[in-house]
Amino acid sequence: QLRPHPTVKTVHIVSHEHGMTVTRTLQEGEAEPQSLGFSYSRAKLRGLLLEGASLLLLRLLACRQTMPPDLVFPAMNTEGDLCTSSY
Repeated sequence: QLRPHPTVKTVHIVSHEHGMTVTRTLQEGEAEPQSLGFSYSRAKLRGLLLEGASLLLLRLLACRQTMPPDLVFPAMNTEGDLCTSSY
């Protein structure tokens, strides 16, 4: 019989003058939380489209009923890793 095994996962993002620092924390059950931190330079973040801005862009494109070709932005996934977002 399996007991409930709660998992708590957080991603903390801090912007600073040199770029952005991301800290991921994972705690499974009663175990000690495990953290992993990493940073991105301003150059890597150029043009970054975060989740809120992505929603606003989608609404704007829907209102205009138009889609520019090859619309791609750097984005951040749920783990805090850089990826691309294509529309």
